Amino acid sequence: MPTHTMRAVRLHEHGGPEVLRYDEVPIPEPGPGEVLVRVHAVGVNPPDWYLRGGLTQMPGSDSTVSLPVIPGTDVSGVVEAVAADVDGLAVGDEVFGLLRFPSFDGSAYAEYVVAPASDLARKPAGIDHVHAAGAPMAGLTAWQFLIELGHDHPSPFQEARHRPTALDADTTVLVNGAAGGVGHFALQLAKWKGAQVIAVASGVHESFLRELGADRFIDYTKSRPEDLVHDVDLVLDTVGGPDSSRFLRTLKRGGSQFPVFPGDFDEEETAKLGVTVSSAQVRSNGAQLAELGRLLEAGTVRVAIDSTFALADARAAHERAAGGHIQGKIVLTVA
Repeated sequence: MPTHTMRAVRLHEHGGPEVLRYDEVPIPEPGPGEVLVRVHAVGVNPPDWYLRGGLTQMPGSDSTVSLPVIPGTDVSGVVEAVAADVDGLAVGDEVFGLLRFPSFDGSAYAEYVVAPASDLARKPAGIDHVHAAGAPMAGLTAWQFLIELGHDHPSPFQEARHRPTALDADTTVLVNGAAGGVGHFALQLAKWKGAQVIAVASGVHESFLRELGADRFIDYTKSRPEDLVHDVDLVLDTVGGPDSSRFLRTLKRGGSQFPVFPGDFDEEETAKLGVTVSSAQVRSNGAQLAELGRLLEAGTVRVAIDSTFALADARAAHERAAGGHIQGKIVLTVA
C-alpha cells in the first residue's frame, strides 16, 4: 500500500454535475468477506445521478446514505488486499463487479474500493478494465430480466416474482432503447439464445445495432414501433416513461412486456390484450457476472463504450450522460 489516502469523487451536497468534488480521503480497509480493490475503471450508471440529484435510498434497500458520499457501483480493478475469511480471490487478481446494489454504498468513484467478495467475478482476460467496468450493472440488468433472476428478494415494484420468458429461435423480442447500456446487452443476450430481435433507437445507431445482430431496426424518430410491429413475444423497454404502455399493442396474446423502469400500466388493458407486464430490480451477483464474463471472453457479447473520462472529470461524464443518445456505456478511468 503506497499511502493511506486516495483520491475519490464525493458529493457534499445534492444538485447538478457541478456538485461532484474530487477529494482526498482515507483508503478503506476490508472487513469480513471483503476485498480491497485498486480501481482501474468505473462504470457510470443512472443511480449515480439519482444519488447526486437527491435520492438517498434506493427502492428495495434498507440503507440510507448521508453526505458526504462517494457514488458509483461498477468497478474493474486489481485485488490489493483480502480479508482472512475470503476464499477464491488473492492479491493481484483482476476482478470486476456491481457493488452492494441495490444500495448507494458502492463507493466506486475512487482509486480504491472495498467490495464484498461475493459481488465480484474475475475480469475476462480478453477485455480491458474500461470494457469490464462497463458491464456489471447494465449486463446484470439484462441478464436478470431475460435469462435468470438469480435471487429470491421481493421486488419493490411488484408482488409477483419476475420470471424471464424462455428465448429461442421461435421467439421475437423487441428492445426499446437498444443502443443504451442495458439495451445493447439485452439485444446480444437475446441473439445468443437464438431469438429474432427488433431494435428500436434513433437512426444514428442503426449500423451499430445491426453489427450487434439486430434482425430489424426501427428509427423511433421516423416511425412509431406500435404502428409497424405486431405479434411480438417480448418487449424489453429500457426507456420507460408515460408512453411505455404503447408497446403493449405490439405483443401477441400471451406475450410479455418487461419495463426496466417500472411505469403505469392499466390492469384492465393488459387483461383485455391477454399480456403480462413484469419488472425486476437488478442485484449484485458475482456468480452471474462470471457467466456473463465467459460470454465476454468468447466474444459472444461485447461491451460498447460511448466515452471515457478521467475520474477527476466525473462532472463531464455526468454532463455527457445528461445529453442522451448514448451508445453503450460511459466509463471513468483511474490512473
